[in-house]
Amino acid sequence: MPDPTSDWRPLIAALAHDDTRTVFAQLVLGQPASLGDTTRGVRRTERSLETLRRAGMLGPDDTIAESAFRETLAAFAPPKAVGTAKFLTHGRITQYPSNPDERELLLRHVAETVLQPGEVIDERGMNERLAEFHDDVAALRRYLVDHELVERTNSGSQYALVT
Repeated sequence: MPDPTSDWRPLIAALAHDDTRTVFAQLVLGQPASLGDTTRGVRRTERSLETLRRAGMLGPDDTIAESAFRETLAAFAPPKAVGTAKFLTHGRITQYPSNPDERELLLRHVAETVLQPGEVIDERGMNERLAEFHDDVAALRRYLVDHELVERTNSGSQYALVT
């Protein structure tokens, strides 16, 4: 039986073959495995069963090894996102964290990405940069100012990173 943590290909290859997939479906449905009563059909059934065994999809007595898919998926699951990545998809904010520390971390990431220390930009420039992170640039801009990560000039028309 292949180790599901090292190779997923035998499992997928087994399911890619029509005969093997048919035999597997029959077994899943509790039916006897059969591709026909002819010599050729019996041979095809045996080859399909052997393929399923080698792929780790069958357990003792040719019962379905229910863990095969679960273990393979778990072995190749993408790593869990941490830090700001939990709230970003393709660099865009998908949700704002409810945890204040995580929200601060996310907003700090945005502020430090859109502004350089000492840089002062107008509102239009700020909105263009924030649009890379979220469609509601006014809310995002307000969050950055409220969290004292970005400061607004007295006229309210320019923005700078708080240092």
